[in-house]
Amino acid sequence: MDQLSAGVPVAIHLETHIKQDQDVSDYSLDVDGQLVQVGTNMYLRYLEPNQETGEQVPVTMKFTPNGEIHLTRNAEAELRLHFVSGKRVTARYQTPYGVMPIETVTPYLEADFKERPFSGNIKIDYLLYAGEQLVGNYKIRLHFTA
Repeated sequence: MDQLSAGVPVAIHLETHIKQDQDVSDYSLDVDGQLVQVGTNMYLRYLEPNQETGEQVPVTMKFTPNGEIHLTRNAEAELRLHFVSGKRVTARYQTPYGVMPIETVTPYLEADFKERPFSGNIKIDYLLYAGEQLVGNYKIRLHFTA
């Protein structure tokens, strides 16, 4: 895994399932990205097309050795989600109008990495809250291969 410090190109397949009130939507994406190791953390970076504007939105997933995952989307409004299995944690949503306090509750979190070929499967089920109000129920399924 020494080559990871320089960055390794990866093919990414992402599926997201979103349930907000009675609305359910599914989204899938196939993009190229890069996996980089910095210290003991691994970072998966890719560009995601904004469905409304078509602009490319930088997305970073940070994987820590203790199993936590941080997700950052740097669009007009910056979203920073933090996933810890079985816990409610503070996240951040920076809008052009100010910071909106949000929290995630992650009942299911799995990150499985393989060496040959280098690949990973990420599964995150989480609830997103704004204050005590449930915003939605989300499932992320991400697979990448070098």
